[in-house]
Amino acid sequence: MKMKFLGIVAAAAVSFGFASVAQADLLADIKAKGKITAATEMHYAPYDMLKDGEYQGICRDMFDEVAKELGVEVEYLDLPWQSILPGLEAGKFDFVHAPVTMTAERMKRYAFTLPMGNATVALAKKAGDDSIMKATDIAGKKVGSQKGSAELAELEKLAGSVSPAADVRGYVNIDEALADLAAGRIQGVANAVGLMGYAATQRPGLFELVLPPFGEPAYFGWVARHGEDSATLVAAINEALLKMHKDGRLKAINEKWLGANPELPTEMPVVK
Repeated sequence: MKMKFLGIVAAAAVSFGFASVAQADLLADIKAKGKITAATEMHYAPYDMLKDGEYQGICRDMFDEVAKELGVEVEYLDLPWQSILPGLEAGKFDFVHAPVTMTAERMKRYAFTLPMGNATVALAKKAGDDSIMKATDIAGKKVGSQKGSAELAELEKLAGSVSPAADVRGYVNIDEALADLAAGRIQGVANAVGLMGYAATQRPGLFELVLPPFGEPAYFGWVARHGEDSATLVAAINEALLKMHKDGRLKAINEKWLGANPELPTEMPVVK
């Protein structure tokens, strides 16, 4: 009788274990529903923005293509940035498709996809200014970025490494810096390559993006919850991104919004 009871308990445990594995497979659950719920803040052009009430941007275009590869529809959520990562951890939605900067600390806490955007610092110059063809051409020139920003710190490093040193100006925001660039009061503005590229595409007769970027390489990725339940989902999204690298869809999306195709690694980068 005792042996029979133990056998029943063991069978139940095995059955429960298999059920738990099945329930823990987020990708399987998403495919069963035919829908993935993804969150971002739709106020970070050109990656996420609302235009005339319509959600647009790099992340929208890219994730629409990923969803096609997964064979599911997407429910997009627009949330305040400060609530997005905590909401992911609390299981309020499946995935974060906002451009999240990859850091060593975040990579301990979240499951990142392969990079989908380049967050490295780049310059914007005035259209037609052939005196700046690469970042080090700022030698002896006036350049600017936002006060207190990582981009300003990178620009100051670059300015001090060239001869003669560049004259670096700090601005309350990037719009003010771009206004001075347009007026000819400075010759370059530094910010994340995506944002500078977007400024150039929006005002092509006024600004141009200077490539390659400079400073420490940095990348944006999308994130899922850490754990075995998200492993297959992240793997499937990475597979879709790699396919989009190969068939040119990522290039086309970046060129549409940025006017350029910043280099992205096809393997997970080492983040310090």
